[in-house]
This record gives sequence, structure tokens and C-alpha cells, in this order.
Amino acid sequence: MIRSVIAAIVLAVSIAPPAQASAGEVYVALGDSAASGPLVPDQVVPDLGCWRSNRNYAHLTAQAIGAAAFRDVTCSGADTKDMYNAQGTDLGSVPPQLNALSQDTTLVTVQIGANDIGLTGFIEDCLNLLPPPVGDACNDDYMENGQDTWRVKTDALRPKLTTLVADIRTRSPQARIFVVGYGTYAPPNGCYPRVPIIKQDANYIRATLQYFNQALAEQAAAAGVGFIDLQTPSTGHDPCTSAGTRWIEPYVPASPATPFHPNARGMRGFAEAVIAAVSGA
Repeated sequence: MIRSVIAAIVLAVSIAPPAQASAGEVYVALGDSAASGPLVPDQVVPDLGCWRSNRNYAHLTAQAIGAAAFRDVTCSGADTKDMYNAQGTDLGSVPPQLNALSQDTTLVTVQIGANDIGLTGFIEDCLNLLPPPVGDACNDDYMENGQDTWRVKTDALRPKLTTLVADIRTRSPQARIFVVGYGTYAPPNGCYPRVPIIKQDANYIRATLQYFNQALAEQAAAAGVGFIDLQTPSTGHDPCTSAGTRWIEPYVPASPATPFHPNARGMRGFAEAVIAAVSGA
């Protein structure tokens, strides 16, 4: 599995167009809560229902590359439908994210898909306050007709990602486009009871996320756009690590962030990966 993920990432990078940030970059960030940074200080007042931080990786990237114009429309709860349609939030609706694109856009990052397949709910389902045999493992709950439902959902997402990239390219033909993957949410075997996900479930979550990131990398490669791997740089910074080390918070956060989402440290770490990719480093 790990070898296939690496191979997909290498393929995506090898066929992607040259990534060279330039002065005057017009940058648009699209995505869900993994990109928006819910509860990470400071939250942007416009579209507050999106729980968007002014220190998320997109903002930090825009500052680092000296973007001439920057539009961040990432929004918590977004899925691929919200690229095309208005998204309802707790504080009102926001426009379709693709509306932020224009003919003069030169750089686009898009981190989307986790909500399409329900990954947040999946991690919530695997919370297990009592170890076996009292507590029940979650990893065997997702087999239907001999198929892993998370992989089925991930495979169903593939054509939507291909279409999304094509639609971004149509609206912004000058833009360099980067699909952004998701971070490391569990180390091998987990760390029960510090993070109350039992060993077999932690490994199942890990394998599911690896498969999901592999799919994102493969679809980016197929579409001829870049893929930015966040899984590798966040290894060793997962929710099992100490409060001063982790980039992604556990069920009970120690830093301002929502559970299993990046904290400010994580956004800085992810920004380094994004900056390196878009700058051609």
C-alpha cells in the first residue's frame, strides 16, 4: 500500500506542469475544513460560517509567494457539489467556490473529497472508550457484499475530481492547478488509550486514508496537474504525538482547532509543503 501511494505521488509530480511561482500571482484557494482551518486563530469575519483562518496554509502561501491577488474560499463542510452550488453554513449560505476563479487566475490549490466520502464521520465512529472485548471494533462495520464501502466511495469520487479539474481549467486557463492531499491521522497501531482508537481500527483508518490520498494523486496525474502530498510531511506529527509536536489535533484538542483537523503548527507545516510545490522547490 505504501509503495503504491509513493508511486502515485511520483507519477503526479513527474507529469505535472513546471511549478514556478512568479510576481503578480493571482491565487485562488478552494477546499474544505482541512484547508480552511476551523478555530485556528484568527477566524476571518466574512463568511464566518466557513470557519476559515487567516493563518491557514493558503494564507501563509499567498504571503510567502507575494501573491498580487488572493481569494480564499475554502469552507468547512464543503464537498465537490459546493464547488458548483451555494453552500449552506450555520451562519448563512456562501457562493459556489468556483465563482472565485477568473480568466486571470494563475494559481489554484484544491483540497476536497473528504466530505464526499464521509471521512470525518468515519473517525468519529471509531472512537472507542472501552477496549475489546468490551468495546467493539469499527473496522468490520464497513464491508458490504464483500467490498470495503470506503474504497467504493473513494473510487466513485474519481470521475468527480477529473471533472472538477477540467472545470477549473476551463474557467482559469492560465492557472497552474494543484490537488492537495490530506495529512496523517493515525500512526501504525495507534496509541490507545491516549487517542481512544484501538489498534486494528487505527490501522484501518491509516490504510483508508492512504488509499484515499492515492486516489487523489492518481486523479491529479491523470488530469495533468500537480499533487501536493501532506501525508509524508505530517508523519510524526499525528494526533498521537505530544501537544507541542502534533499538527493534527485528537478528539480533545489542546490547541485551537477542531478534532482531527490541523492546528496552527500544522498549517505552518502544510504551508511549507505547498510553498515548495508551487514555487518549484
